[in-house]
Amino acid sequence: MPGQGKRRRREEAARRQVAARTGRDAGQWELVVETRDQAEMRAQLRRLREAGVDGSMIRIDTLCGRLELPTTYRLSRFVPRPG
Repeated sequence: MPGQGKRRRREEAARRQVAARTGRDAGQWELVVETRDQAEMRAQLRRLREAGVDGSMIRIDTLCGRLELPTTYRLSRFVPRPG
């Protein structure tokens, strides 16, 4: 497909940039909420975005469950080290 290589290079450059900003020496991921309710997780996500938190500094982990353990959502934000 035309333009596919350009898109891949652009996406890879964006991934490298985020990885450099969120490296081990740059800071740490802080847990905002861990819940089984997807609506609650989305409400917290909306609050973070309204507060002006950069979308690339927000991480959503979905811990898939089975019959005994239901699906859990974990919302984290990156907190840079001072200095």
